[in-house]
Order: sequence, then structure tokens, then C-alpha cells
Amino acid sequence: MKNNIYKFVFFLLISSTMMANVSLPNIFSDNMVLQRNSEVKIWGWANPKEEIKLVSSWNNQEYKAVANNQAKWELTIKTPEAGGPFTIVIKGYNEVVLKNILIGEVWLCSGQSNMEMSVSWGIDDGEEEAKNATNPNIRFFTVPKLTATSPQNNLLGNWTESTPETMKYFSAIGYFFAKRLREDLKNVPIGLISSNWGGTPAEIWMQEDVVNNDPLLLENAKKLNEQEYGPRQPGRAYNAMIYPIVGFKIAGTLWYQGESNVGSLVYDKTLGALITSWRKEWKDDFPFYYVQIAPFKSGSNNFSNVTVRNSQRKLLKEVSKTGMVVISDISDTIDIHPKNKKSVGIRLANLALTETYKTNSNLVNGPLFKNSKIEKNKVTVSFDYADGLYFKDKKSNQFEVAGADGAFFPAEAQIKNNEIILTSKKVPKPEKVRFAWGNTTQSDLFNKANLPASCFSSEE
Repeated sequence: MKNNIYKFVFFLLISSTMMANVSLPNIFSDNMVLQRNSEVKIWGWANPKEEIKLVSSWNNQEYKAVANNQAKWELTIKTPEAGGPFTIVIKGYNEVVLKNILIGEVWLCSGQSNMEMSVSWGIDDGEEEAKNATNPNIRFFTVPKLTATSPQNNLLGNWTESTPETMKYFSAIGYFFAKRLREDLKNVPIGLISSNWGGTPAEIWMQEDVVNNDPLLLENAKKLNEQEYGPRQPGRAYNAMIYPIVGFKIAGTLWYQGESNVGSLVYDKTLGALITSWRKEWKDDFPFYYVQIAPFKSGSNNFSNVTVRNSQRKLLKEVSKTGMVVISDISDTIDIHPKNKKSVGIRLANLALTETYKTNSNLVNGPLFKNSKIEKNKVTVSFDYADGLYFKDKKSNQFEVAGADGAFFPAEAQIKNNEIILTSKKVPKPEKVRFAWGNTTQSDLFNKANLPASCFSSEE
């Protein structure tokens, strides 16, 4: 009897091995979206030396590969213009069929809780938005929260269509981004991969070596304290939540993170290293659009939050193909989780439609500090995206100037020819200027698109 049981177990093991000869990471599943007009990499596992054949239904073309001695195979296939649904058939000793595939635009949504935040968290008008979220041309893939000390080959999850139920638990910013994209891109399907973890610093989202090999980043990372609601060690989320999908062709990345790096003086270097490393791993210089964190009372330091926001502003000139949306006008300084996620998603989408897709010619950026010129006791401040500058309350008390001693005092501000003219009786010889420089200061300077200016300091 015991021998028969052993034989049966052995038979099951052999059968399951044979049946699972060809397998794929879960990022390749029914309902997925593949990037349109691209060469898309598809990979998986099989027995060493096993021949793999792939046929895509949009052109019935056959692709072949042979699994290497590590039991891995990889193919690059060409995708057409947007459309679907399609199927992909992959054959080895067994056959895998992927169904209901769409070809469109794929975006990775990553960061911490404000990107993770869904209708189920209680966002503005969330229940009403969820009721109308049935859209089979918007697809979601949610990466589960996991850590690992080394890079992982796979992760749990599967692609789903947008329905009131699936949208309710998916990144709200991602959903509103996709919905707005479809307005301009018409019938192009949108695929969103959500990989987020509330309360996490940027360091855990990049390879550990990137942090360890940079003395500045390493020194900063050592100041991160252990927290009960998330990991703090460099690389841990990257290994389990990003590495398994590296190489899955994306149009770009949306990023909303920074609250857990408040206190850092080098956040621009940290996020810049993350962007550079991701692009290197993907072998793709994809656009990276991010949200400037909202004004918020952070600890006892009056400038810890605004310093990170200023770092995010500086990053725009330090790393190419980046864009930033400012949300100080739709934030709540006593809630680190602003409830208006729709406007944030729309602003990110407008940025992508202008910069990536070139379908939108509207002004989509708030005013960004360009330079300052000093003549005697007067400072003239110039901005990019400065058309139609105006103060929310007719005048502003958010500009400050300082002399050689570095002591800042409020300045009188006037708008002239879309520039700001500053003077202060307390600073007869100004050398520096800053704007909206406080943790909870919500910008009062806007342009004709009614978008707020970012905080800035001319010292940096």
C-alpha cells in the first residue's frame, strides 16, 4: 500500500513537471495590455533546450526561441497599432494560451500611499466615480506588497478589466490618468501596473547596490528609521515588486512619493538615482512624471517638507524626460492624504498628452522658477510657464528676500510683464529670494491655466 502511494505521488510530480514545461511570469496573463507599435519582450521558463514557438493572433506570425541551460527563454515580438482583443499561443511540450489581450499604452504607477490610495480609502466623489468605472479598455495589474533580499523572478497578480469593483481597490490616480488619456487618445486601450507601498522611502524602490555605491545616498539611507508599517532597507521592494516586471514594455512611469523622505536634503539625488537605474534596467529612456508632495505640517522643522518639494523641482533640470505636477492648491495641510485624486490624475495625464503624445497644446505646467536678476534694491524673478501670472488674493506675501547675511524678510511683490518685481525696506541689497517657503504654505501664484507655482529658493 505504501509503495502504491509513493508511486502515485511520483506520478503526480512527473505529470505536473511535464504539464508545466512552458510557463510565464504572472505579468503575462489573460486581459493584459501590451505596448503598441513596439518591440515587446516576452519571457518565461521551460526545460533546458526546449524549443518554444509563439504565435500572435494580430498577424499570425510565428516566433521561435530555445530555453537556455538556466531553463529561461525570451522572445521579442512586434506589436501593431492599438486594438484587440487578441490571443497569444505559446507552445513547447505543452501549450499556453493568453486571451483577451489588448494593444495600447502601458504605464507603471509607483510610490507610496498617495499613489496607492483608492476609492475604498474615501477619496472625493469616489463612490460615484466607481459606479461609472466599467471600461474593458482600461486594464489593471496590482503588484502585492512583498520584500526580498535578492531579485525575484515572479510575483503574484493578474490583469483585470476596469469594473466598479476592480477600480474601487486600484490606484485612483492611475485610473483617472487612464480615463483622461482615453479622452484624447480616443480608442487606445490603457494598461496600468500599480506597484506601491504606503510609508516607504525611495531607497527601497531601487537596487541596493545603487544606494551602497553612492556615499551620499548611503549616508542618507542610514538615517532612515525602522517603521512598523513598511520596510526601510534599500532594495527590498525593488527586488520583489519592480525587478520581476523589469523589461515589460511600458510607455512611462508615474511616481508619487516623498513624504517618507521628508527631512532629506538630497531627495533630488535620491530620486534621480532611482530614475536613472530604472531606465538602465529597462534599457529604455522612458518618461518619468511625478507629483510634488503636498504642503503638510511635518514634524518640528518648519522647512523639512518644503525642502523635499524644492528638491523635486530641482530634479526637473537634473534628469531628462521628467515632468512634475504641483498640487498645493488641491491639498489639505492637515491631511497627508489629500482626497482630491481626480485632479492629480488629470494633471499627470495632461502632462503626458503634451510631452509624450503631443496631442495637447494647452499650458499644463504651473509656473517654475527660471532665474532672478538683481538691480540695486530690486529683484526681478522670471518663471517658465508664466503666461497670465496672477496672485490668488490680488497680492502675495509669500516672497522673501535676503541679503549677504542670509536673513530672509517678506518682500512686496508686483507682477509686471509676467515677471515678479520684489522690494523690501529691510533688505536694501538683496542677494537671494525664495517663495512659498514653509511646510504648510500653499502657493498663491498662478498662471492662466490656473495652475499653482512651485515653491523655490534661489540659493539652490
